[in-house]
Amino acid sequence: MAVLKIVLKIFASLLLVALLAVIATSVSVVYHFLPPKPFSGKDIFNPYRNFSTTLPWKRANFHTHTRVEGLLNECDYTPEQAIEYYDEFDYNIVTLSNHNALTAHPTDTTHSNTLYEHGYNLFKFHKLVFGSGAVNRFDHLLPLFAFQKQWQMDMLAATADLVVLNHPYRTHTITKRQMERLAGYDIVELDSGKGTENEYWDWALSAGRYSFGIANDDLHHPERTNAIAVRCNFLCTPSESYDDVCKTLSEGCYYAMRIPDYGAGDREVKIAKNRTIPYIKNIGTTNEAVFIALSECADSIKITGQDRATLAVHYGTDSVGYRMRATDPYSRFTAYFAEGEVIYSNPFARYDASVAPLPTVGDTHSRSIPLTVLYNLALALLFVGVSTLFYKTIIW
Repeated sequence: MAVLKIVLKIFASLLLVALLAVIATSVSVVYHFLPPKPFSGKDIFNPYRNFSTTLPWKRANFHTHTRVEGLLNECDYTPEQAIEYYDEFDYNIVTLSNHNALTAHPTDTTHSNTLYEHGYNLFKFHKLVFGSGAVNRFDHLLPLFAFQKQWQMDMLAATADLVVLNHPYRTHTITKRQMERLAGYDIVELDSGKGTENEYWDWALSAGRYSFGIANDDLHHPERTNAIAVRCNFLCTPSESYDDVCKTLSEGCYYAMRIPDYGAGDREVKIAKNRTIPYIKNIGTTNEAVFIALSECADSIKITGQDRATLAVHYGTDSVGYRMRATDPYSRFTAYFAEGEVIYSNPFARYDASVAPLPTVGDTHSRSIPLTVLYNLALALLFVGVSTLFYKTIIW
């Protein structure tokens, strides 16, 4: 009985300590979120307005993990080794995005983007943070509420050049309602290996929360052919320098892509096939129409719009045009190819160019001082209550 009592006491102490940690890291500003409001306006925002056929697409992965100092390692490979693996597939831009750690490019400072992946929380609510220069180490252990997630993104955006909402497919507790509310990020990570529909993106776009899209390997195991060069991005940028890359990402002149694991483990086949993948030859707007032209015939090209509606599908073609109606808040292209390649364009959206440079619906959220005070006061009281219980149960 004495041993059982000790075991129960240890278990109770660990449980209470964990609960105290959750409460202590749950502090947050509370927001009022404005209801969804679709894009509107007389103009069509063209993310490819700076596209130039004289600039070759530059292939990029922005989500790469490597070995870091300390105990918490998600990858056994050094930055040099990770870059060498990507060099085999002719990547032009590879950035190292370790959790809460800034990792410089080991050999080439011209594209040594300063970024890191923010977040150690249990729900995998992670963000890529570009250009902050320092790591923000605050995180909610359980970011359950939309206002907690919003506060994190607002804090990160205040000192960053760009904020990317990572893998919403794999982020627990992110729902359609939350995607309709959240703002403050510039880019959303697509695909994540769990589907090509990207409904999370459309939920946000349909609510008037505009963002561009990128697809990344989220690399942890470069030695596995099914983990590397399976999702990537192609940027129309004059160089690999941080300034040019960041400018291109903030303006939208790029596209994301899913690449199959050619050769199913045969690395030489995979390398060779990656040098002949389809690509976008031209894309943009003309009058009220959006268009895309590809390097080869696609099985199908789908145009997605408001509320995830399929506006049109064209089969067996290498080019498509679509005239956006006044009632179309946005549209985007997805091209599917025979061997499993998928190209995702950035969205074209209705807006008023005289009001803002990007599609916007104005302020999406505002701070509620009364609710913020009440919420954090409740946390403080709960912390005191659990601490008292801990003292009486464990220490006393």
